[in-house]
Amino acid sequence: MATAASGGDDDYRSRSQQSPLASQRAKQGNNPTEANRTGRFSGGYFPLGYKEGFHQWWANVPAAVAEHNVLSYVPYLRKPPTHTQTGATTKTSDGSTVTASDHDLKRSVSATSQSENDPHGTRQWNSTLVQLSGTNRALNELSVERVGEEHDQNLVMLHGYGAGLGFFYKNFEGLSRAPGYKIYALDLLGMGRSSRPPFKIHAKDREGKITEAENWFIDALEEWRIARKIDRFTLMGHSLGGYMAVAYALKYPGRLNKLILASPVGIPEDPYAVNADMPEPGDSTLANEFSQDQGQTVNDSNPNIPDSAKTGDNNNFLNARSKASSTSSQTPDKSPPPRKPLPKWLTYLWDANISPFSLVRWAGPLGPRFVSGWTSRRFSHLPPEEAQALHAYSYTLFKQRGSGEYALAYILAPGAFARSPLIRRIQGVGRQIITPSGATTSTVALAEQRRETGIPVVMMYGENDWMDIAGGFAAEQKLKEAKEEALKNATAEERKEEAGDAKVLVIKKAGHHVYLDGWEEFNEVMLKELAETRRKEKGLP
Repeated sequence: MATAASGGDDDYRSRSQQSPLASQRAKQGNNPTEANRTGRFSGGYFPLGYKEGFHQWWANVPAAVAEHNVLSYVPYLRKPPTHTQTGATTKTSDGSTVTASDHDLKRSVSATSQSENDPHGTRQWNSTLVQLSGTNRALNELSVERVGEEHDQNLVMLHGYGAGLGFFYKNFEGLSRAPGYKIYALDLLGMGRSSRPPFKIHAKDREGKITEAENWFIDALEEWRIARKIDRFTLMGHSLGGYMAVAYALKYPGRLNKLILASPVGIPEDPYAVNADMPEPGDSTLANEFSQDQGQTVNDSNPNIPDSAKTGDNNNFLNARSKASSTSSQTPDKSPPPRKPLPKWLTYLWDANISPFSLVRWAGPLGPRFVSGWTSRRFSHLPPEEAQALHAYSYTLFKQRGSGEYALAYILAPGAFARSPLIRRIQGVGRQIITPSGATTSTVALAEQRRETGIPVVMMYGENDWMDIAGGFAAEQKLKEAKEEALKNATAEERKEEAGDAKVLVIKKAGHHVYLDGWEEFNEVMLKELAETRRKEKGLP
């Protein structure tokens, strides 16, 4: 099981920032990828053959069908619900049909299904498109709840950049075992199968652009919460979803009872990303997202991690805690040397807001082949049928009309460092002033203002994560310092209500996609966190 991170290796930072290419790692370990073993893909960086790639492009499988096929691998869910939009009826892998199209939101419907032969009790699954205000604004939603049982808690799950809720297919069944919970998974606005309105930034200043890009996503989440009449919930976000979860907690206080960040992007600070337009930071960690071979990541324990790092000893994984402390206290003349800039062509494309998915769309028949360069490595640890379904699902999402993907350049600089790092503001999570709906702080009398008394924050990283875990420890330190400061002048009632807490956990034999690479351990950790939250919310010991 996951433990509080620990250890004492001083080489952590360099390990987290670098990784050999997947092909090099396969040669070193003599461990070919699952795709290569099964023969579905040929060798090379883009392993899908031209003929198969053309066939996938020509088939033009609707995103609804691809999502349906992925969800068909959820245990006990033989007929996944997939809300439909007007279009042609298409055969899925199990012979069932799904009516799908990606345009006419007004005709979309909800679909409901129940688990079969379920040893954990019958569960109801619902797929729907939740309409929001304005034109062409709607969120794709999948929910799960236990039949015949009242639910008093809610978990909301947010995916990462360019992904979709189907990526959580290994988690839905396990997490929905939690008593008293209804599970929601959402596609972010402009991603997955949510609507894709034009993404436009109107602000002129740097900070205004960042804020507007964040609000584009989190305002939609808040509107969804209101539409669902949910008062408080637990929010889990992966990667960019984790970044947005923090932004949501800061803008909409009082709505979360726990914040869970799975390998969140944007916590550490980088001087290039914060201060310079171009060139941006070098030695990109984001490159590892496309080069790491998960077949080796999930089967091998990281040799650079001492055994003590996996036992919860002193809660100091690879001495990252001390590094986080030393990094935050560095003076300008002791700061790390400047990074080598990224290639000019890459920074140009990033600054021009040309996303990776734009290249997939422009590639036409070569699109599926390009996508296979990522999917063959990302899903190489999975059974070939599941890996193939996820490849098709990824391609159908990547080729959709560009929308929310264009926010990335406003939020992150090349190299996956945030332009407005969360480490500068995460200490405010759970410490904001709660105002009545529709009111602002300035319009509420001082005597009527109520400040949050903290919320638990859990940060999870993979043992082989390319995301910098030292940033997680720095965030943990900031949150605990904020709690100490709040308690100095707290009343007796505020001390009693104090709920602030922070911890960093490591999922063994997992990379950046901790929910998929180490899904069994991830689900186990999540169930414990959900049970703990429910006990506290109900006032139980």
